Amino acid sequence: MSAKEQHQVESDAGLSKQRVVAEAIRLADRDGIGGLSMRRLAVVLGAGAMSLYHYVASKEELLVAMIDSVFEEMELPTEGIDWQSAMRRRAVSARQVLARHRWAIGLLESQTTSGPANLRHREAVTACLRRAGFSVVMATHANWLLDVYVYGFALQEANLPFATADELADMVENVFLPQLPPDEFPYLHESAATLVAEGYDPAGEFIFGLDLVLAALEPLRASAE
Repeated sequence: MSAKEQHQVESDAGLSKQRVVAEAIRLADRDGIGGLSMRRLAVVLGAGAMSLYHYVASKEELLVAMIDSVFEEMELPTEGIDWQSAMRRRAVSARQVLARHRWAIGLLESQTTSGPANLRHREAVTACLRRAGFSVVMATHANWLLDVYVYGFALQEANLPFATADELADMVENVFLPQLPPDEFPYLHESAATLVAEGYDPAGEFIFGLDLVLAALEPLRASAE
């Protein structure tokens, strides 16, 4: 074995699939999924690019493992509480996880292969809805609706030009209101001015909408397929 090969073996000695996936997630969290490549990941790990394929056979397999890790962070609906509370906690947890891993929002439903945490999560959600009395079809409707709401909200939140109520107020006063002359946009001007005056905080919007969705689903529990 050459000195170069010996050095590479020593560099790769600390690798594991768990470490490869964890570092890939850190890269994606920092630079987005577009900033992730097997070559760049190998450089960050101080390993040979080809050595990564001992742990993940392809970038597609790496993405499946990364998404599975994201699902692992989400709270599962638990037994022993009413279905709305269980699904509410699950939705809040999913939103928090996606705020940490914004790159994952568009990938959660794109994989044809699912990891074990992904499958456990989906089984727990389906079980919660079925035990609550939803038919198979209604449980599917409910699952779709909740996921669309959570993922859609997370995607919108990830692209907002403000992060806090104070930043929003400052933006409304200095950017939005000057674009909304009251004689041309009376309702928009009124809404913007009123929300700033009342100290509106958009942080409550997720729960407001989530509770509406859950309340709307409640009457459908006993509906026929």
